[in-house]
Amino acid sequence: MQTITVEALKAKIDAGEQIHLVDVREPHEHADFNIGGILLPLGQVQTMQVEAIEDLKDQEVFVYCRSGNRSGQACLILETMGFSNLTNVTGGMLAWQDRFAK
Repeated sequence: MQTITVEALKAKIDAGEQIHLVDVREPHEHADFNIGGILLPLGQVQTMQVEAIEDLKDQEVFVYCRSGNRSGQACLILETMGFSNLTNVTGGMLAWQDRFAK
């Protein structure tokens, strides 16, 4: 599992790169604020209900949550399911909002 800062991720988004984002927070957190990721709560990852992202196994996928903890767990679990190019967004949406929502 690789990691990326929110600044580096935002630079990729701002540059128009085609990237795959997965949000492993809960639906209410996603509804409050998100950066466009596919909602796949950690609980679904833990029970291997990952059909929504099955086609991304060989793609670069950026996984985020509130602080970077749940997304780190999700990356470890997804790796055991054959996902080969996962990147955890360090600091999560807390860091994103702290850095860019001013």
